[in-house]
Amino acid sequence: MSRIGNAPVAIPEGVTVTIDSNENVVTVKGKLGTLSEKLDKRVTPVLEGKEVLVKRANEEKQSRAMHGLYRALINNMVEGVSKGYTIEQELVGVGYRATNKGQILELSLGYSHNVVFELPKEITLKTETLKGQNPKITMTSADKQLIGQVAAKIRSLRKPEPYKGKGIKFTGEELRRKAGKAAGK
Repeated sequence: MSRIGNAPVAIPEGVTVTIDSNENVVTVKGKLGTLSEKLDKRVTPVLEGKEVLVKRANEEKQSRAMHGLYRALINNMVEGVSKGYTIEQELVGVGYRATNKGQILELSLGYSHNVVFELPKEITLKTETLKGQNPKITMTSADKQLIGQVAAKIRSLRKPEPYKGKGIKFTGEELRRKAGKAAGK
């Protein structure tokens, strides 16, 4: 059984954590922004020195599950406002291109039209196309949940196919490849 909920969340320098015990809301401020999360009533956060502890009300199965979940969410918020998160994706395929103008990402993915995707203001976007390499999309944000959701949405526009590997994939992702048709007799 996992004991992740019992581990304290260390608060690094430059990060402040405030807990509103009436509303059960944890707010984390750092150099990269401010994040807040409303916690379930089954768990209560406690600030002790330079650590945040999450306590659960009882030993029910749902309470134990919420205990580990909210401890992980608080840890992700602390890490996000101090270090930030970065996701890189690459476009594999002939003629696949990515350009951006501010928060608007324009993708050429082999469809009859270009796909225009607007990103939330919390995410900073950078695209680069180098000769002889696949176009890359780099996103950075303090919110791990938001950046993961946006990256999954972008990937769903053209998932990598198993035969040639064409599509949008995460940098470093290993794709399962299929053999294709066998030659006739």
